[in-house]
Amino acid sequence: MDKAKIDRINYLARQSRERELTTEEKEEQLELRNEYRASFKRGLMSELDRVYVVDDKGKQQKLIKDNENK
Repeated sequence: MDKAKIDRINYLARQSRERELTTEEKEEQLELRNEYRASFKRGLMSELDRVYVVDDKGKQQKLIKDNENK
């Protein structure tokens, strides 16, 4: 997600503390938040996909199995 969209999310959050947002602004805020959540989740899953756990015997296992990823 690009910086302009994150700035817009922050702007709408500040505005919501000062006044009631319009219906269009609320819809935009919801869409941007959902896009941010999806982007965050993709990044997190990408990181967790590269994490391995080592048991007492030294065997490495993926933290998340491939079929749980979906």
